[in-house]
Amino acid sequence: MDWCQSGNKLTCFFQNDVIGVIGITGEPDVVTPFGEIIRKMTELLISENFYAEQFDWQSRATEAFVFDLIQGREWDTQFLNNADLLSINLTIPRIVAIIDFGSMDSPVTRDGWYTLLNWFRDHENDVPLRWRNERIVVLFASDGNKQEGQLKHRLHQFLLFIKNHIGTEAYVGVGQSVLPQDLQISYHQAERALKTTRNENPIVFDGELRLEMIFEEIKQETKIEFMNRTIGPALHDSELVHTIKELIRQNQSLKNTAESLHIHINTLHYRIKKFEELTGYHPGNLENLVTIYLALRFLDENTKINC
Repeated sequence: MDWCQSGNKLTCFFQNDVIGVIGITGEPDVVTPFGEIIRKMTELLISENFYAEQFDWQSRATEAFVFDLIQGREWDTQFLNNADLLSINLTIPRIVAIIDFGSMDSPVTRDGWYTLLNWFRDHENDVPLRWRNERIVVLFASDGNKQEGQLKHRLHQFLLFIKNHIGTEAYVGVGQSVLPQDLQISYHQAERALKTTRNENPIVFDGELRLEMIFEEIKQETKIEFMNRTIGPALHDSELVHTIKELIRQNQSLKNTAESLHIHINTLHYRIKKFEELTGYHPGNLENLVTIYLALRFLDENTKINC
């Protein structure tokens, strides 16, 4: 980086090695301060570029390694050497968490990814990584004494951090603690839990799931067909659907439902009767109620998918 054939020259260093020379002409007392500024800026830019490239390499290498780990790749010598190179401990149980960003106006920048992933630096055995452009996967170290409440508290803090730094909502599915060899189990559990998250419940642990375990095994086409066969005739009336949802949420209490919807109880009776006329199902019948409940759950799930 020699700017002139003669004159004052300033040497640039990076990690104690000479990387170039900046030349600048003029009276030394006048140009030296400007030359120092240029030298420092040059060293800073080179340093930032170096560490940015290191971060990109680390991110890509970690993502590839974890992908292989989840896919059940054989733990050969090369695989174990990569684990050592990336400082990933393969002797401790792990909990997989998948953090999915909500809708974003623009992609996360490199600096944004660095800031987000660096949030986990205080726990050296945790492995955070970028997963495509809209997710973070974290392999949390599980020592057997880690309480679910403690992990949920950390994740709530991280969601607030995401909201403050990139301005988007995020949702988290968390698998159960497994040995590293069984990491794919925890990963798939986290995926299953993530599908059940909502605005009012953005963090879901797989161990909390009950009916959702069954829902996961049902094809989406079957869910839609079931929904259309049962409550389909009432779907055009959003007020009616909302009323039945609220009735179920209020444990079929007519009084509480009417108060919650701010309607007269006679109006509620009218809506329930209209729903029965359209669908053939009355929420007062247990078998009918179960059918309605499942159809409404599938409706919510399908609405979330299409959003």
